[in-house]
Amino acid sequence: MARALLNAGHSVVMVCGSYKGGKTGLNNEFNKGVRRGLVDGIDVIELELNYSNHDSFMRRTTIFLKFALRSIWIALTEPGDLVFATSTPLTAGLPGIFAKWFKRKRFIFEVRDLWPELPREMGVIRNPIILSLMSVLEWLSYRSADACIGLSPGIVEGIKKRGRKNLEVAMIPNGSDLHLFDSPDIKPLRPPGCSAEDFVAIFTGSHGIANGLKAVLLGAQELKRQGFEKVKIVFIGDGKLKPELIKYTQDNGLDNCIFLDPVSKIELVKYLKGADIGLMILDNIPAFYYGTSPNKFFDYIAASLPVLVNYPGWLADLINEFDIGVSVEPKNAGSFANTLVKLSTENSTISIQGMNALSLAKHRFDRAKLAKEFVEFIENQLIK
Repeated sequence: MARALLNAGHSVVMVCGSYKGGKTGLNNEFNKGVRRGLVDGIDVIELELNYSNHDSFMRRTTIFLKFALRSIWIALTEPGDLVFATSTPLTAGLPGIFAKWFKRKRFIFEVRDLWPELPREMGVIRNPIILSLMSVLEWLSYRSADACIGLSPGIVEGIKKRGRKNLEVAMIPNGSDLHLFDSPDIKPLRPPGCSAEDFVAIFTGSHGIANGLKAVLLGAQELKRQGFEKVKIVFIGDGKLKPELIKYTQDNGLDNCIFLDPVSKIELVKYLKGADIGLMILDNIPAFYYGTSPNKFFDYIAASLPVLVNYPGWLADLINEFDIGVSVEPKNAGSFANTLVKLSTENSTISIQGMNALSLAKHRFDRAKLAKEFVEFIENQLIK
């Protein structure tokens, strides 16, 4: 999105924190906790706030607040016409709020997850005082923003409910990086432990509370109980619950589950192109149904992978409408296992659904097209 803004003639300063699993492109040393440099023409400011999904709730909260406070100063002192803030966490909106009210800069707030609705429904935050403070910050962010972007239908509706009456809200979801998957130089790569005859179901992304991956392991147990050795389930990524999930597979002899460390996007593309179906898994929480826009879904369809989703909502609706996979009941190990077994014998179905998935990626979720929408939305706000 930043590169699209550059191509349209704008200058971009991007502020981010450090993350163990990510690379900003900056290699110079930190000076007083900050380093800065050009990456693909983008002026990147990286704050030395090492974040990990393995951190405790309190440590992550502290890092979020430190990032917000330091970003406020940057938003107030850097020259510029517009501040674009993207959540989560909700505190990411604070620099935009301050720039709006103290420097009269335009403020656009992009919402990637609805807070505090999601953590409240998940039960990860129960303290009523914290939830109330988050609710106030949510209200203030929407009321301060000149416009908002939501990444899913439910997020857009959530913003409209709490935002001011005439607040402009656009839906620009996560997208498919088709240029990566179209490259002839990237060949399919079978995950280790998977033979050419295996049917490979792949899950990529965070292994956290929200993902509900225990349901997949229960499905793997059902596969073992029924004696279906052909189906292999591959997990690529990291997260707080990953050690616990691995231990469960070891304790229960689930050699049909393979856990891999996080890999670069290029390596991930290779593994996706070498799989047979993508797993879109989340815990069965109603707020997830229409209130999330997971990157993995758009990677799957860009790789021509059919998608198995285990919860209802807008992605399940897309899967059923465009015949790009299958939806199963939440937390139903038997249905999950039986569906994978059935699909493993239906090569023609997998092929057709894969082609449908790629077609949907090209026509609805091409990142280049979404970037063009994004730039037009930003430019419209600048001239108001």
